[in-house]
Amino acid sequence: MMKALIFQGGWEGHEPAQVAEILAGILREEDFDVTVTDTLTTLEEEDLTAYDLIVPNWTQGSITEEQLTPLLHAVENGTGLAGLHGGLGDSFRMATDYQFMAGGQWVAHPGNDLIKYKVTIKHSDDPLTEGVEDFYVESEQYYMHVDPAVNVHAVTRFPVADGPHTPNGPVDMPVVWTKKWGMGDVYYCSLGHVANIVSMPEVMQLMRNGFKWAARKNDQGRKGVEGE
Repeated sequence: MMKALIFQGGWEGHEPAQVAEILAGILREEDFDVTVTDTLTTLEEEDLTAYDLIVPNWTQGSITEEQLTPLLHAVENGTGLAGLHGGLGDSFRMATDYQFMAGGQWVAHPGNDLIKYKVTIKHSDDPLTEGVEDFYVESEQYYMHVDPAVNVHAVTRFPVADGPHTPNGPVDMPVVWTKKWGMGDVYYCSLGHVANIVSMPEVMQLMRNGFKWAARKNDQGRKGVEGE
């Protein structure tokens, strides 16, 4: 059985505990043994390489070098990383190494939480978007600064809300992306402002696909349990 760690906390406006419960439920349906923690000290106290998947769900906040270094090391050595919205894409704003690993950082959501926008799936035969067609969501539309190395699987068109960004013209902003960090696979989805958005069937399917894709592959082994 694969092992997953969810660490949840940070800004309460993103309902971290409720969202973590939803994400843990998806993982358990996929036969993961799930540990949920509400403290970052877990990152320095446990052997993170023993997990096949780590799911950050921690908006803003700060992380110490002693907590960040083991996380970077675990993913570099094959532990998967997957998350959504600010729980992965707006964590630890001063930790640029974390952002480098994640593949991007939230910078704005013009119109705030009142925007109805379209999510466009790039390739219908992509396993990362399997079971999901283009759909609309009424929530925050995340404008991200994005690593040019990521692989983009879904996008949303800006601008929808007016603002100083609109004279730049239309841009397709990544909503779902993947990348590598050493041996580890990284998955990100910008949807999921609060629990009721995470509970949308399309978002849950995207996260299910992403969790399965990012989790450590069978041929990578796991410290102490090779051959399990």
